[in-house]
Amino acid sequence: MDKIPHLPNIRPDQLDLPTPARLEPAGAFNHPPRILMLYGSLRERSFSRFLTEEAARILAHFGAEVRIFDPMELPMVGSVPETHPKVVELRELCLWSEGQVWCSPERHGAVTAVMKNQIDWIPLEQGAIRPSQGRTLAVMQVCGGSQSFNVVNTLRLLGRWMRMFTIPNQSSVPMAYKEFDDEGRMRPSAYYDRVVDVMEELFKMTLLLRGRSDYLNDRYSERSERARKAIDRQIEKL
Repeated sequence: MDKIPHLPNIRPDQLDLPTPARLEPAGAFNHPPRILMLYGSLRERSFSRFLTEEAARILAHFGAEVRIFDPMELPMVGSVPETHPKVVELRELCLWSEGQVWCSPERHGAVTAVMKNQIDWIPLEQGAIRPSQGRTLAVMQVCGGSQSFNVVNTLRLLGRWMRMFTIPNQSSVPMAYKEFDDEGRMRPSAYYDRVVDVMEELFKMTLLLRGRSDYLNDRYSERSERARKAIDRQIEKL
């Protein structure tokens, strides 16, 4: 194989040359964008659930098909087999989704165990399929006191680790007990407007990436690794 003169360490046969044509959507999409929403509290009056439900109404108005996962009775990671019904439900929803919204309260300066447990049950790989890779992601948090960004920052880190496209915008609602009425509906405010902004951006980015995420996630290092393994398998057969 001919080497690239100024890039001698690169395998030319595995190097992709991106062009606008390669970013054309792969196939037609006749279904609404599919959005999975996760929240991080089991309380009866859960502000993270209220915020998630408010965001779901906005997404549904835009035209998305929305499903909210109920974390009640989801066992702790490692405590039950992966065939547990709640684990299967969560993983199937991840595979179904094209975008996700993660919303957690802040507890001790971090995400709650309820939130982290859901994310931990989502595998990076499930056979030859990656349930989270290529999905868009929006992150939100509710605070009991003054505004903080600890949770959304942590969720961004987790989203990157799960190979998701996390949108730039985010929502952090301080003193959440003041922002929702007795029915769990969010009151008009700048914080509510920000939630609309975040859902609008998520919806747009999900539309933009549909049919393109596989190509965007196709990596030189992984192609090279697959090529090396294929050669090793051929050698073993000799």
